[in-house]
Amino acid sequence: MGMVFDGGKSTMHCADRVVKDEARKGIVTIGLILTLLICLGLGVDVWAARVKDIASIRGARPNQLIGYGLVVGLNSSGDDDKTEFTYQSLTNMMQRMGIVVDKGKVDLDNVAGVMVTATLPSFLKAGTRIDVVVSSMGNAKDLQGGTLLLTPLKAPDGNIYAVAQGPISIGGFAASGAAGGVQKNHPTVGYIPGGAIVEKDLALHLLENQTMSLNLNSPDFTTCLRLTRVINKGLEEEVARPVDAGTVEIKIPWKFQERLVEFISKVESLEIAPDAIAKVVLNERTGTIIMGENVRISTVAISHGNLTIIIKESDRVSQPLPFSEGETVVIPETEIVAQEEDSRLIVVPEGVNLREVVRGLNAIGVSPRDLISIFQAIRASGALQAELVII
Repeated sequence: MGMVFDGGKSTMHCADRVVKDEARKGIVTIGLILTLLICLGLGVDVWAARVKDIASIRGARPNQLIGYGLVVGLNSSGDDDKTEFTYQSLTNMMQRMGIVVDKGKVDLDNVAGVMVTATLPSFLKAGTRIDVVVSSMGNAKDLQGGTLLLTPLKAPDGNIYAVAQGPISIGGFAASGAAGGVQKNHPTVGYIPGGAIVEKDLALHLLENQTMSLNLNSPDFTTCLRLTRVINKGLEEEVARPVDAGTVEIKIPWKFQERLVEFISKVESLEIAPDAIAKVVLNERTGTIIMGENVRISTVAISHGNLTIIIKESDRVSQPLPFSEGETVVIPETEIVAQEEDSRLIVVPEGVNLREVVRGLNAIGVSPRDLISIFQAIRASGALQAELVII
């Protein structure tokens, strides 16, 4: 009896523990739901972007570098004798190295003149490496296997900030014969990972009178005002003020004036929900349509149908009867078939959102390219309350 009683007691304890665990899980679930409802009710932005993803610090920007150089070691796929600048560059380089060159005997099959481009990010110091892109300027057929010779890279101010050199990778190939060929990727553009060494530091001016400015990547008055409020709330000081639609000016607090890196990190980690104008982007080449969530359409009726006309040309040969004096005659025949798809009329009510627009257009079975024509017509009628961009 004692054993039965103990077993029942153990069973009761187990059941009680299960009930408590389930209750605890229920409380946690209810708490999460209430938190979500409170956030939605208060208008809290559950999904937001970091400040560093929508804005940049004025003065901290990448810089473009460019240079002209020579690629050697090509397998008879370089420039020909008609490329005058490659010819002059090669002979001048050899003469500077103390080698006398007979200009009439220079062969350019293994040499190509190229432009070298690179992007120098902010805060990189001398001695660090950056990637470079090498692009043929003449009529070279392939840069595969070539080596870029020492090439100075200059900024728009005329100063040399990096030098590039190294073997080129084109990430593909090109081969051809007398009657055809095969090609993968673009053989006259190459890439050198870490192919340039920074030779000079960039002069950066992030502060002016202990004031820093943030530039929005997409200027917008509403986003600029939101950013100002988020910064002031996050720093618990009124240090930010909007200047225009794309600039927020921040006064560095006295406690961060000796800790600028910490201050910038704190500002960049703040979260904000950026605003955007209603926009519809259409790509006629690929049939791609991108619409923002703020797109609205006034009341409009849409009817869409396609008319397909098929014209088939054929020749019918008319043979004369046996033993007659007739001649064989070729008679052209034309067959025309017109097919018109059934069109249905739908009415889109005023102020609908993106989901309702797509649902209504899909109801009449339109393709992406048909959607482009429909949106252009809706825009022409004045019913589309959004910017229409065609690329």
